[in-house]
Amino acid sequence: MSSLRIHQVSFSYFDGLVLREIDLFVEAGERVGLLGPNGSGKTTLLKLASGLLHPGQGEVYLGDVSLRKLTRRQMAQKVAVVPQQLQMPFAFSVGEMVMLGRTPFVRAFSGEGEADRWAVRRALELTNTEALANRIFNELSGGERQKVVLAMALAQEPKLLLLDEPTVHLDVNHQIEILELIKALNLESGITVVAAMHDLNLAALYFDRLVLLKEGSVFADGPPTEVLTEDTIRQVYSAPVLVQKHPSADVPNITIVPR
Repeated sequence: MSSLRIHQVSFSYFDGLVLREIDLFVEAGERVGLLGPNGSGKTTLLKLASGLLHPGQGEVYLGDVSLRKLTRRQMAQKVAVVPQQLQMPFAFSVGEMVMLGRTPFVRAFSGEGEADRWAVRRALELTNTEALANRIFNELSGGERQKVVLAMALAQEPKLLLLDEPTVHLDVNHQIEILELIKALNLESGITVVAAMHDLNLAALYFDRLVLLKEGSVFADGPPTEVLTEDTIRQVYSAPVLVQKHPSADVPNITIVPR
């Protein structure tokens, strides 16, 4: 397992500052939901945590090691990323797609070994996609593709799993299936999970800790009952809501109130 520490991180694109002095520590084995309106910096923060971007100010640490000191190969052996959507221009089978997750471990000219094949079999089993192994990835439904992308990430055997809107464009059944799977992986394997989410109710149900961003800064951080209050949601999202206790879980349930 590995912790994630984001220390005094600021980041700018060419058109302006996106993140402002972010201080965030995610303990090894935590499951954290990252919330905030569009443009609040969620995806940028995930890219910094994955080493895809480097902060203009501050440092990002995996365990005690700065990401700046890790090669791309070393990063890929520790951190896996599940994007919102993965476009594949080639007719790869599901098995071939998941084997791509072993790329950081396969040595040049050696080809995959038994350990790689075992990791792929395990990833397919964990995501319940064994039956899809010979199917063409691009021919799958949206929910099936997202499970395969998750399997590809798990084949990396990561210490840290980063997910950018893992339930976007999925129907309710597949949303629940993906989030139940992520929760089970976290609880059973101890993988540290950080996921950007839009749906506040799903975030409250499936993540023990929520970090709410507003205009590139951390506005609230804590359990769902403390973060998802009517006042906080109004301040961050400028939306009228009613927050009540969920009928079957000890978390808040948010109802949108028409203006």
